[in-house]
Amino acid sequence: MEIVGLTYSESSTGAYVLILGDKNSQRKLPIVIGSAEAESIAVGIDRQRGGRPLTHDLFLRFAKEFNVEIKEVVINRFREGVYYAMLVCQQGNDITMVDARPSDAIAIAVRVGCDIFAYETVMQEAAIVMDDMEMEDQDETAPENYINKVQGETDYNLLTVHELEDLLQEAIDNEDYQKAARIRDEIKGRK
Repeated sequence: MEIVGLTYSESSTGAYVLILGDKNSQRKLPIVIGSAEAESIAVGIDRQRGGRPLTHDLFLRFAKEFNVEIKEVVINRFREGVYYAMLVCQQGNDITMVDARPSDAIAIAVRVGCDIFAYETVMQEAAIVMDDMEMEDQDETAPENYINKVQGETDYNLLTVHELEDLLQEAIDNEDYQKAARIRDEIKGRK
């Protein structure tokens, strides 16, 4: 997986949507995260240093002090709209899986440069297929280029499944990933 976007949500105070893209397909995972985690991910992508260490920097300093290497991040579950992740850590010959919120795990991953994976079951349940999400005109190393405004809400429970599917395609075409995720969840909730 790779980070393809980080979108600010005006409809949810302090919420962002982290967009992860499957490197081998057009599937994307939209993950709602908090503003502190969004900032930490952006700082990690931009490799900004200075000032006092953020929590994720502190975690990595602690891990380094005890010779723990972060090998990879795995998004391993999606239940009731919530993603779960594991940090795969190695200390000597011992491998340990540490439960983590995906936002924290990804903030750590961007700092150490490790791979991010998602189970196929997670992709099947939560991914959205996008035609073309490439952000060709943007410098992907600049965190401010990950932030795009998202517009307001619709009362989806008043719409038919066919209307929702049309709206989902429109949201995907407009690269409104948070809206697409909400519509996808509404459709899945009706099945």
